[in-house]
Amino acid sequence: MTSANGNGSTAGLSFERDIRPLFREEDREAMEFAFDLHAYADVRENVDAILERIEDGSMPCDGEWPEEQVALFRAWIDEGLAP
Repeated sequence: MTSANGNGSTAGLSFERDIRPLFREEDREAMEFAFDLHAYADVRENVDAILERIEDGSMPCDGEWPEEQVALFRAWIDEGLAP
């Protein structure tokens, strides 16, 4: 698995660098009625629901994330949700 930081590991993942870019503008717009996928506080507050939707393939609404992206999101959670 490779993180967005390009070092080949997931150690030291951050929301701004590694997680926020996973959420496209159209994903953000689709969910803005509930929370902002580009806002750290909103994602942190709703992380369990977001992970559940990502894992079951219902988010994003136009197709499932590749497993690498799901794993990266899980790893960020496991590392403590760094901003």
